[in-house]
Amino acid sequence: MSPSVPLQEMIRAIRSARTQCEERGVIQRECAAIRAQFRQADNGGRSHNLAKLLYVHMLGYPAHFGQMECVRMIASPRYSEKRVGYLGAMMLLDEKQDASLLITNSIKNDLSHSSQYVQSLALCTLACMGSAEMCRDLAPEIDRLLRASNSYIKKKAALCAVHIVRKVHDLGELFAPAARALLAEKNHGVLHGAVVLITELCERNPETLERFRKTVPDLVQIMKGLVISGYSPEHDVAGISDPFLQVRILRLLRILGRNNEAASDAMNDLLAQVATNTDSSKTVGNAVLYETVLTVLDIKSESGLRVLAVNILGRFLLNNDRNIRYIAMTSLQRIVGTDHTAVQRHRGTIVDCLKDQDASVKRRALELSLALVSASNIRSMMKELLLFLSSCPPELRANAASGIFNAAERYAPSQRWHIDTILHVLTTAGGDVRDETVPNLIQLITNASELHCYTVHKLYRAVITDISQQPLVQVACWCIGEYGDLLLRGECQDTEPVQVTEDDVLDALETVLQSHMSSPATRGFALTATMKLSTRITDNVDRIRSIVSIYGSCIDVELQQRAVEYNALFKKYDHMRAAVLERMPVIEKNSPGHTNGESTGDTVKEIQPTKVKQGEPLMPQQPANQVCDLLDLLGGSEEPLQSSPAQGSTAPGLSINTLNPAGGDLLDLLGGLELTPITPAPTVTVYEKSGVTLTLSCEKQSDSGLTVTLTASNSTDSDISSFTLQAAVPKSVQLHMKAPSGDSLPARGTAKVTQMVVLNNPNKVNLKMRIRISYTNQGSGFQDTVQIDSFPGLNAAGQ
Repeated sequence: MSPSVPLQEMIRAIRSARTQCEERGVIQRECAAIRAQFRQADNGGRSHNLAKLLYVHMLGYPAHFGQMECVRMIASPRYSEKRVGYLGAMMLLDEKQDASLLITNSIKNDLSHSSQYVQSLALCTLACMGSAEMCRDLAPEIDRLLRASNSYIKKKAALCAVHIVRKVHDLGELFAPAARALLAEKNHGVLHGAVVLITELCERNPETLERFRKTVPDLVQIMKGLVISGYSPEHDVAGISDPFLQVRILRLLRILGRNNEAASDAMNDLLAQVATNTDSSKTVGNAVLYETVLTVLDIKSESGLRVLAVNILGRFLLNNDRNIRYIAMTSLQRIVGTDHTAVQRHRGTIVDCLKDQDASVKRRALELSLALVSASNIRSMMKELLLFLSSCPPELRANAASGIFNAAERYAPSQRWHIDTILHVLTTAGGDVRDETVPNLIQLITNASELHCYTVHKLYRAVITDISQQPLVQVACWCIGEYGDLLLRGECQDTEPVQVTEDDVLDALETVLQSHMSSPATRGFALTATMKLSTRITDNVDRIRSIVSIYGSCIDVELQQRAVEYNALFKKYDHMRAAVLERMPVIEKNSPGHTNGESTGDTVKEIQPTKVKQGEPLMPQQPANQVCDLLDLLGGSEEPLQSSPAQGSTAPGLSINTLNPAGGDLLDLLGGLELTPITPAPTVTVYEKSGVTLTLSCEKQSDSGLTVTLTASNSTDSDISSFTLQAAVPKSVQLHMKAPSGDSLPARGTAKVTQMVVLNNPNKVNLKMRIRISYTNQGSGFQDTVQIDSFPGLNAAGQ
């Protein structure tokens, strides 16, 4: 191929290459010819050669040797060469290369050129690859061009100013006056550039944002002109007048109206007009409507306008385009907490989206459906969610099961319905539920004493039908062990009478013990249930003894230990067996004011089995010891009272039995030993393990605001480093973690780390917090998690 072939011939030769090796050969020969011609001092085909080199660069081959040629061609007085030179600079150069600095002076000269096309080339190049240094040097020239009379140049200069503001934030003030003046232009291209520039300035500087709020009436007039204008061939897109400019103006109005009552009022009528007059049958109209909805929801708009915005999103849900349905559900998810009633009107459409074939749409529909569950629609919504659970993709099953559990716990109309719902989920997706599901369901069953017979019959039928769902089998084994006598009695009024014999029950448990599908934890449940049945049946005790003895040599250590202990109970302590294996007492869930059936001031439920202690007022050492002595004499003190010298640390709490009437009388006799708190914010210990203690105190800031103070200390003999706290709260609660006081805990409690957490609970949901504790001690990393279900001095809703 001759070196002088035109660009079209070179493209044809490259495309005709049959192999990659042949293509590389063609490109190498052409690059060699181009490089040779670049070395010639007088080369009339420089633009021709550089154009071919740019095509080679687009194919992914190295073309860096053409950078200096770009610099030379930019300095050329000929427009044809200057045009290709600037194009090459935008493709081959960037701000990190030194060669880019060589064109700064050429760009400055071209910005003052008499031809608008040469000026536009310089503006486009600066906006594409201008470095921070180039932007600082050329910013005055751009500000001058923003005030030019040529609309073509002003449009290019506005977009170049956007790049300069992004590169050098301090230069924003330079362009603010000119940007304000551009809003008076009639040319749509200039208006578009001006709106983009003002948006960039307002997002980066709060003072500039406040200044441009005065332009809201001007923007409203421009937008009204676009909405009510007639057909304009130059700007019409599918029946919408310049939708690109409309979207940009709406986005700027959203920024200007956010958290500002006056600006929001000025644009309410306009937004209502756009929402009602825009055609939604085309994608262009949907784009404008979607931007309108986002603006309405983000500013301080009227309630009727917000309902109109939600209805527009409801219409989007009926659109055949899955992308439109997806963004509609994403937007509804953001506002379901504040406009719950308006979103509820579209519940049927949202539930129908659960049947969509697209996985992303299904996920959004599931999240939104769970957010719409309330006490009034719990039964109907749960039917739909359970139907979805039976056919949903595996990757969504865990989220669906967790959401159903939370909704059932919050809005269950009855305990029987609650139990039936959870059992349905365990039967359908038992392998995908979380670990805490089993203890939570056991707790629920123990509290429903009138449903023990019904539950054990239902679980027995479920376990003889299918033992593949391990959580379900574990709960079933526990209930059979606890309420096996009710199962054998067969006097359940809520279910069909089924005669179950002792052999049938033991056969079911043996099947679980011997099944290859049973996990070690499930076998442990089954073995304990078998042992408990020895006190609830009469004819098959020897069979139970033989089953337990078999597992005394089991390879699983946990199962072997249980079996050995149970064998010892049969042989050495048979007289104690009935008392040891008696029915478990009612397990009460920790809630504000209750801990294991005892009333206390504040309790915190933890994941770890650490002891929660109520913060008590600090008292002098000697009177505290006297109180302990008096209470010990009365026999009502379960724990010694300890004083803490450091104010703000957690004092160990007294047992509830400590404050008995007699103890109170004696304290009254002594006088001066009041137990009234002297601190406004009580403190509780929420974590105490391996020498690390974490305490919590709360202070209510407003009706929905709450400040939580977490204080960590280290009682070990070695320093702790890289100490961090992470917190998670329900989705409808807003959380803001302030900077901690440090990340290291010195040994022996010489210093503490404090972390402030600000919570906002506008919907008054049950306030919960999960805290992750991470630190390094003696070169080893540690991580633990604690869950807080109640806060000192507050109810469940954080009030």
